Amino acid sequence: MYPFCKADRFTDTVYFFRRSSFTVDKVTIVKILLIEDDIDLGNGVRIALTDQGLDVIWVRRKVDALHQLDLCVPELILLDLGLPDGDGMSLMVRLRQQLKGIPVIILTARGTLQDRLTGLDAGADDYLVKPFVLAELLARVRALVRRSYGFQNEVIEIRGLSLHVPTRRVTVSEGHVDLTASEYALLETLMLRSDRVLTRRFLEERIFGAKENMSNALDVHMGNLRRKIGDGYVRTVRGVGFVIDTVPLQKGAG
Repeated sequence: MYPFCKADRFTDTVYFFRRSSFTVDKVTIVKILLIEDDIDLGNGVRIALTDQGLDVIWVRRKVDALHQLDLCVPELILLDLGLPDGDGMSLMVRLRQQLKGIPVIILTARGTLQDRLTGLDAGADDYLVKPFVLAELLARVRALVRRSYGFQNEVIEIRGLSLHVPTRRVTVSEGHVDLTASEYALLETLMLRSDRVLTRRFLEERIFGAKENMSNALDVHMGNLRRKIGDGYVRTVRGVGFVIDTVPLQKGAG
Protein backbone atom coordinates (compact mmCIF):
# COMPACT_ATOMS: atom_id res chain seq x y z
CA MET A 1 0.00 0.00 0.00
CA TYR A 2 1.30 3.42 -0.88
CA PRO A 3 1.75 5.81 2.05
CA PHE A 4 -0.82 8.57 2.06
CA CYS A 5 1.85 11.20 2.43
CA LYS A 6 5.55 11.46 2.99
CA ALA A 7 5.21 11.12 6.74
CA ASP A 8 2.54 10.08 9.23
CA ARG A 9 2.27 12.63 11.99
CA PHE A 10 -0.16 14.70 14.00
CA THR A 11 -0.12 18.50 13.84
CA ASP A 12 -2.46 21.15 15.18
CA THR A 13 -4.57 21.17 12.04
CA VAL A 14 -3.83 17.95 10.14
CA TYR A 15 -5.00 14.56 11.40
CA PHE A 16 -3.84 11.24 9.92
CA PHE A 17 -5.80 8.02 10.35
CA ARG A 18 -4.91 4.69 8.77
CA ARG A 19 -6.82 1.44 8.56
CA SER A 20 -6.85 -1.48 6.16
CA SER A 21 -7.97 -0.82 2.59
CA PHE A 22 -11.61 -0.18 1.66
CA THR A 23 -12.96 -2.32 -1.18
CA VAL A 24 -15.93 -1.50 -3.36
CA ASP A 25 -16.67 -4.00 -6.14
CA LYS A 26 -13.01 -4.95 -6.57
CA VAL A 27 -11.78 -1.34 -6.44
CA THR A 28 -9.48 -0.56 -3.52
CA ILE A 29 -9.64 2.98 -2.18
CA VAL A 30 -6.94 3.84 0.33
CA LYS A 31 -6.83 7.62 0.44
CA ILE A 32 -9.44 10.24 1.33
CA LEU A 33 -8.86 13.91 2.04
CA LEU A 34 -11.54 15.34 4.36
CA ILE A 35 -11.69 19.15 4.41
CA GLU A 36 -14.07 20.14 7.23
CA ASP A 37 -13.60 22.85 9.89
CA ASP A 38 -16.31 21.71 12.32
CA ILE A 39 -14.61 19.54 14.95
CA ASP A 40 -17.64 17.44 15.93
CA LEU A 41 -18.76 16.78 12.37
CA GLY A 42 -15.23 16.23 11.11
CA ASN A 43 -14.52 13.73 13.85
CA GLY A 44 -17.79 11.90 13.22
CA VAL A 45 -17.11 11.65 9.48
CA ARG A 46 -13.52 10.59 10.18
CA ILE A 47 -14.67 7.78 12.49
CA ALA A 48 -17.27 6.57 9.99
CA LEU A 49 -14.71 6.50 7.17
CA THR A 50 -11.95 4.79 9.13
CA ASP A 51 -14.44 2.21 10.40
CA GLN A 52 -14.97 1.35 6.71
CA GLY A 53 -11.23 0.79 6.32
CA LEU A 54 -10.38 4.07 4.59
CA ASP A 55 -7.15 5.98 5.10
CA VAL A 56 -8.16 9.51 6.03
CA ILE A 57 -6.42 12.85 6.30
CA TRP A 58 -8.60 15.46 7.97
CA VAL A 59 -7.75 19.14 7.63
CA ARG A 60 -9.75 22.12 8.87
CA ARG A 61 -8.39 24.99 6.78
CA LYS A 62 -8.00 25.75 3.09
CA VAL A 63 -4.27 26.41 3.44
CA ASP A 64 -3.75 22.98 5.03
CA ALA A 65 -5.75 21.32 2.26
CA LEU A 66 -3.55 22.96 -0.38
CA HIS A 67 -0.46 21.84 1.52
CA GLN A 68 -1.64 18.24 1.65
CA LEU A 69 -2.48 18.26 -2.05
CA ASP A 70 1.11 19.32 -2.74
CA LEU A 71 2.36 16.33 -0.73
CA CYS A 72 0.10 13.59 -2.03
CA VAL A 73 -2.81 12.78 -4.31
CA PRO A 74 -5.99 11.46 -2.63
CA GLU A 75 -8.44 9.06 -4.22
CA LEU A 76 -11.47 11.07 -3.10
CA ILE A 77 -12.05 14.52 -1.58
CA LEU A 78 -14.82 15.53 0.83
CA LEU A 79 -15.04 19.32 0.79
CA ASP A 80 -16.81 21.73 3.16
CA LEU A 81 -17.53 25.10 1.57
CA GLY A 82 -17.52 27.18 4.77
CA LEU A 83 -13.83 27.17 5.69
CA PRO A 84 -12.38 29.69 8.17
CA ASP A 85 -9.63 30.96 5.85
CA GLY A 86 -11.40 31.04 2.51
CA ASP A 87 -14.40 29.95 0.51
CA GLY A 88 -14.40 26.26 -0.32
CA MET A 89 -15.92 26.99 -3.73
CA SER A 90 -12.69 28.65 -4.88
CA LEU A 91 -10.87 25.51 -3.76
CA MET A 92 -13.37 23.43 -5.76
CA VAL A 93 -12.53 25.40 -8.89
CA ARG A 94 -8.82 24.94 -8.26
CA LEU A 95 -9.26 21.20 -7.72
CA ARG A 96 -10.93 20.83 -11.08
CA GLN A 97 -8.12 22.76 -12.77
CA GLN A 98 -5.30 20.75 -11.20
CA LEU A 99 -6.79 17.34 -10.32
CA LYS A 100 -9.36 16.65 -12.99
CA GLY A 101 -9.67 12.94 -12.28
CA ILE A 102 -10.29 13.11 -8.51
CA PRO A 103 -13.91 12.69 -7.36
CA VAL A 104 -15.17 15.45 -5.03
CA ILE A 105 -18.22 15.41 -2.76
CA ILE A 106 -19.25 18.78 -1.34
CA LEU A 107 -20.47 18.75 2.28
CA THR A 108 -22.17 22.03 3.17
CA ALA A 109 -25.02 23.78 4.93
CA ARG A 110 -25.78 25.72 1.74
CA GLY A 111 -28.87 23.91 0.61
CA THR A 112 -30.71 26.07 -1.90
CA LEU A 113 -31.20 24.86 -5.44
CA GLN A 114 -28.89 27.58 -6.74
CA ASP A 115 -26.18 26.53 -4.26
CA ARG A 116 -26.44 22.94 -5.46
CA LEU A 117 -26.31 23.94 -9.10
CA THR A 118 -23.31 26.19 -8.48
CA GLY A 119 -21.41 23.39 -6.75
CA LEU A 120 -22.16 20.80 -9.41
CA ASP A 121 -21.41 23.24 -12.23
CA ALA A 122 -18.06 23.99 -10.56
CA GLY A 123 -17.17 20.32 -11.00
CA ALA A 124 -18.33 18.53 -7.86
CA ASP A 125 -19.35 14.91 -8.41
CA ASP A 126 -21.93 14.97 -5.62
CA TYR A 127 -23.46 17.47 -3.18
CA LEU A 128 -24.64 16.60 0.33
CA VAL A 129 -26.43 19.16 2.50
CA LYS A 130 -25.83 19.33 6.28
CA PRO A 131 -27.12 17.94 8.51
CA PHE A 132 -26.87 14.52 6.91
CA VAL A 133 -26.90 10.93 8.10
CA LEU A 134 -23.46 9.33 8.03
CA ALA A 135 -24.90 6.18 6.45
CA GLU A 136 -26.02 8.29 3.49
CA LEU A 137 -22.53 9.77 3.11
CA LEU A 138 -20.99 6.29 3.09
CA ALA A 139 -23.53 5.11 0.52
CA ARG A 140 -22.72 8.07 -1.70
CA VAL A 141 -19.00 7.40 -1.37
CA ARG A 142 -19.53 3.79 -2.42
CA ALA A 143 -21.74 4.80 -5.34
CA LEU A 144 -19.29 7.45 -6.50
CA VAL A 145 -16.40 5.02 -6.34
CA ARG A 146 -18.26 2.47 -8.44
CA ARG A 147 -19.25 5.12 -10.98
CA SER A 148 -15.89 6.86 -11.08
CA TYR A 149 -13.81 3.73 -11.46
CA GLY A 150 -16.10 1.99 -13.90
CA PHE A 151 -16.06 -1.47 -12.35
CA GLN A 152 -19.20 -2.96 -13.81
CA ASN A 153 -17.44 -6.12 -14.96
CA GLU A 154 -14.12 -7.89 -14.54
CA VAL A 155 -13.14 -6.91 -18.08
CA ILE A 156 -12.57 -3.33 -19.23
CA GLU A 157 -12.67 -2.90 -23.01
CA ILE A 158 -12.07 0.29 -24.95
CA ARG A 159 -11.86 0.29 -28.75
CA GLY A 160 -10.37 -3.19 -29.03
CA LEU A 161 -8.06 -2.72 -26.04
CA SER A 162 -9.09 -5.20 -23.34
CA LEU A 163 -7.92 -5.55 -19.73
CA HIS A 164 -8.99 -8.58 -17.67
CA VAL A 165 -8.59 -7.46 -14.06
CA PRO A 166 -8.46 -10.82 -12.19
CA THR A 167 -5.71 -12.23 -14.41
CA ARG A 168 -4.10 -8.88 -15.39
CA ARG A 169 -4.26 -10.05 -19.00
CA VAL A 170 -4.12 -7.33 -21.66
CA THR A 171 -5.08 -7.83 -25.30
CA VAL A 172 -5.29 -5.60 -28.35
CA SER A 173 -7.65 -6.89 -31.06
CA GLU A 174 -7.53 -10.26 -29.24
CA GLY A 175 -3.72 -10.37 -29.42
CA HIS A 176 -1.92 -10.77 -26.07
CA VAL A 177 0.28 -7.90 -24.87
CA ASP A 178 3.08 -8.47 -22.34
CA LEU A 179 3.40 -5.56 -19.89
CA THR A 180 5.65 -4.94 -16.94
CA ALA A 181 4.04 -4.34 -13.53
CA SER A 182 4.46 -0.57 -13.85
CA GLU A 183 3.11 -0.53 -17.41
CA TYR A 184 0.08 -2.57 -16.33
CA ALA A 185 -0.57 -0.27 -13.36
CA LEU A 186 -0.36 2.74 -15.65
CA LEU A 187 -2.75 1.22 -18.20
CA GLU A 188 -5.23 0.06 -15.55
CA THR A 189 -5.23 3.52 -13.94
CA LEU A 190 -5.98 5.19 -17.27
CA MET A 191 -8.63 2.68 -18.35
CA LEU A 192 -10.47 2.79 -15.03
CA ARG A 193 -10.73 6.55 -15.45
CA SER A 194 -11.35 6.68 -19.19
CA ASP A 195 -12.42 10.07 -20.59
CA ARG A 196 -10.81 11.78 -17.60
CA VAL A 197 -7.57 13.69 -18.03
CA LEU A 198 -5.18 12.48 -15.33
CA THR A 199 -2.39 14.82 -14.33
CA ARG A 200 1.22 13.76 -14.42
CA ARG A 201 1.41 14.25 -10.65
CA PHE A 202 -1.58 11.96 -10.08
CA LEU A 203 -0.06 9.22 -12.24
CA GLU A 204 3.38 9.56 -10.64
CA GLU A 205 1.89 9.27 -7.15
CA ARG A 206 -0.38 6.42 -8.19
CA ILE A 207 2.29 4.35 -9.94
CA PHE A 208 5.46 5.18 -8.04
CA GLY A 209 4.20 6.34 -4.64
CA ALA A 210 5.60 9.33 -2.76
CA LYS A 211 8.95 9.36 -4.55
CA GLU A 212 10.63 12.48 -5.86
CA ASN A 213 11.58 13.30 -9.45
CA MET A 214 9.68 10.48 -11.17
CA SER A 215 8.65 12.53 -14.22
CA ASN A 216 11.28 10.94 -16.44
CA ALA A 217 10.28 7.46 -15.26
CA LEU A 218 6.67 8.22 -16.16
CA ASP A 219 7.70 9.27 -19.65
CA VAL A 220 9.72 6.09 -20.12
CA HIS A 221 6.89 3.80 -18.99
CA MET A 222 4.35 5.75 -21.01
CA GLY A 223 6.50 5.45 -24.11
CA ASN A 224 6.90 1.71 -23.62
CA LEU A 225 3.18 1.26 -22.98
CA ARG A 226 2.25 3.15 -26.14
CA ARG A 227 4.70 1.13 -28.19
CA LYS A 228 3.20 -2.15 -26.93
CA ILE A 229 -0.52 -1.35 -27.22
CA GLY A 230 -0.21 0.79 -30.34
CA ASP A 231 -0.88 4.40 -31.21
CA GLY A 232 -4.28 5.98 -30.78
CA TYR A 233 -5.18 4.89 -27.26
CA VAL A 234 -3.32 7.19 -24.84
CA ARG A 235 -3.73 10.87 -25.68
CA THR A 236 -1.43 13.55 -24.31
CA VAL A 237 -3.09 16.73 -23.07
CA ARG A 238 -0.26 19.23 -23.30
CA GLY A 239 0.63 20.82 -20.00
CA VAL A 240 -1.85 18.68 -18.06
CA GLY A 241 -1.46 14.92 -18.42
CA PHE A 242 -2.90 11.91 -20.24
CA VAL A 243 -6.27 10.33 -21.06
CA ILE A 244 -7.72 7.29 -22.79
CA ASP A 245 -10.82 8.34 -24.71
CA THR A 246 -13.65 5.86 -25.13
CA VAL A 247 -14.40 7.59 -28.44
CA PRO A 248 -11.32 8.76 -30.36
CA LEU A 249 -11.10 12.48 -31.00
CA GLN A 250 -11.07 13.70 -34.56
CA LYS A 251 -7.78 15.16 -35.74
CA GLY A 252 -7.51 18.80 -34.78
CA ALA A 253 -9.87 18.40 -31.81
CA GLY A 254 -8.69 18.71 -28.20
